[in-house]
Amino acid sequence: MNLVYNLIAHIAWFLLKIAALFSSKLKLFVDGRKETFVILEKTISKDDSVIWMHAASLGEFEQGLPIIEKLMLEYPSYKILVTFFSPSGYEIKKNTSAADVVTYLPMDTNQNVKRFITLVEPKMVIFVKYEIWPNYLYELKARQIPTVLVSAIFKKDQIYFKGYGSFIRKALATFTHIFVQNESSQKLLKSIHINNTTISGDTRLDRVSEILERDNSLSFMKKFKKDRLCFVAGSTWPEDEAILINYINHAPKKLKFVIAPHTIKTDKVLGLAGAITKKTVVYSKLNEETIGDFEVLIIDTIGMLTRIYSYADIAYVGGGFATGLHNTLEPAVFGIPVLIGPNYSGFKEAEDLVSSKGLLPIEDQWSFGEQVKKLLDNQELLQRTGEVNASYISKNKGASVQIIDFIRRLL
Repeated sequence: MNLVYNLIAHIAWFLLKIAALFSSKLKLFVDGRKETFVILEKTISKDDSVIWMHAASLGEFEQGLPIIEKLMLEYPSYKILVTFFSPSGYEIKKNTSAADVVTYLPMDTNQNVKRFITLVEPKMVIFVKYEIWPNYLYELKARQIPTVLVSAIFKKDQIYFKGYGSFIRKALATFTHIFVQNESSQKLLKSIHINNTTISGDTRLDRVSEILERDNSLSFMKKFKKDRLCFVAGSTWPEDEAILINYINHAPKKLKFVIAPHTIKTDKVLGLAGAITKKTVVYSKLNEETIGDFEVLIIDTIGMLTRIYSYADIAYVGGGFATGLHNTLEPAVFGIPVLIGPNYSGFKEAEDLVSSKGLLPIEDQWSFGEQVKKLLDNQELLQRTGEVNASYISKNKGASVQIIDFIRRLL
């Protein structure tokens, strides 16, 4: 099976290089990996003590970030290496101050793996959530380098729990320790005789808890909102926006809107603005002196959404009608009701908060309008719904503390 896996890995890389000729995203994926070993040779020496964390993309990086930040404080003499699988993670975080070195992860071939690990010689490795790369794990095990999987979550329909999943199951069993988000994940691992596990929860809850401790003020948001209620829709897709636009065009005067679309290409943003009949301004064109005169603000830049949520009375998080639900914890931490689309299955925090009625799923235009009306007409309901979200995060944080305590024993 190992031979077959390696053959597939080589074929996949060959096909990706061809596909990259026709896709800008895949071109980043392929070209970025050509630089990985060059970056490592320039930035890591044989005298360095390295802790390596691997994350698939941006979301997994955010999950690992509370751990990285604690490691940097506690082990300042170590270098922190972060690798990404996806361009959507690497291209945004390649210059982050949260790591000493950031690169793409080379494809999981025997040759790449041996070269990578020989260059880095990590003292320990942290994989986040779903990242299981057999050749890397087998080689790390052979070199007796400890490995930890954090914020992991497992479902019974995954390959690890199928009769034909023995190869990937053996790779999973090489981890020194696995920190899972919930009890059901731990039980599934026990069913395949993996017992070196701890239920620690999701490190993202630690991350979003820290948001409350920083300065979230934005002068333009204060001037825009004035004394009105504010509805913030974040990471929206066209499917979300179709519902939002119709509601905004007929919304009560007491409500102002901020939309931060997932795609901020100029033509998309202008198209969104043109479909709204209320007085609308785009962030890149705003004048802070007159922004209070507008009813709708469209954010066409990245990096501000979390702070914008701090001004919201109600939030909507996109993706639940499209490719996958985006981060609901960022608005939830501010103690406000959060509306989402219907497709939230598989997102533990969303499932938990829907169950406790902090997140409010909607199916269509009608149910969206009904949910917003209920909240606007009942201040007590609005406040109580938001408190459910804030309480959930407060009660479930602390995963990174458990993980760091274990890591101390490995270093």
